[in-house]
Amino acid sequence: MNPYPAVSTIAQTIQLSLSPIFMLAAIGQLLNVLAGRLARVVDRARVVEEWHPLSSGPEHDRHVWELRLLDRRMTVINRSLVLAVSSAALTCIVVALLFVASLFKLHIGTVVAVIFILAMGLLISSLVGFLIEVRISLSAIHVRDELLER
Repeated sequence: MNPYPAVSTIAQTIQLSLSPIFMLAAIGQLLNVLAGRLARVVDRARVVEEWHPLSSGPEHDRHVWELRLLDRRMTVINRSLVLAVSSAALTCIVVALLFVASLFKLHIGTVVAVIFILAMGLLISSLVGFLIEVRISLSAIHVRDELLER
C-alpha cells in the first residue's frame, strides 16, 4: 500500500477547494472597499476636527453632529472589517482541512461544512455592516435646508 496520495486525489482536492478560493478573492475585494471607505472617513474626521474649535453656534453644532456620524461610521466599518477578516481566516481553514482530510483520509466532512457555514455567516454579517455604513453615509449627504433657500 502506497502511503502517498495519488495525483488524481490531489487534483480532486484542488478542484474542491476552488469555490472557497474564489470566496477568498471576493472577501479580498470587500476588504479593499472597506479599507478605502475607512480611510476616507478618517480623513474627513481629521478635517472636521480642525474646524471644530474654530466654530460656534449652529456651525459648531453641525460639526459635532458630523463628528458623531463619522465616529459611528468608523465603528461600523471596523466591525465589518473584523467580520470579513474572520470569514477569510475560516475559509483558509476550510481549504487547509480539505487537503489534510485528503492526505490523511480523515472523515471530517461535517467539520468542514460547519466551518464553511460559519465563514459564510461572517461574510453575510460583514456585508450587512457594509450596507449599514453606506446608509449612514447617505444621511450625511443631504443638502441642508438653509442652503436650499426654500
